[in-house]
Amino acid sequence: MALALLVMGSNLGNRKENLKRGKLLVERFAGPILRETPPVETAPFGVTKQPPFLNCGLLIETDHPPLELLRLLKWIEKRAGRYPTYRWGPRVLDVDIALYEGVKRETEELKLPHPGLKERPFFREIARELLSGTHFLFNRL
Repeated sequence: MALALLVMGSNLGNRKENLKRGKLLVERFAGPILRETPPVETAPFGVTKQPPFLNCGLLIETDHPPLELLRLLKWIEKRAGRYPTYRWGPRVLDVDIALYEGVKRETEELKLPHPGLKERPFFREIARELLSGTHFLFNRL
């Protein structure tokens, strides 16, 4: 089992319900949620002419290796109603792996730690809140 820090967001439809549905699917298919943050509204990143996002963070324990977890999360996004738009476009549900215990990876498909930890303040705030008291060494990222 490994710890994974997920960041979830929604800016289409009933954002609160979309996050709730996403959490249920993550818990059912990816692994138990150990900690979560309350939702926070954030401005869109990249393409700014779209509705604001509602975001939250989840710390889960998972049996899935990183690439398998990524593919599972993409399946969860679709199951929750996400449909293709464009890069950084609006979405019903977005689930990113921000950190995965013991893994650093830089491929086209998966970057760990997630670049959002450097680019987006709310990613860092979520990480600090969820990783407090764990063995993750957040300050070394």
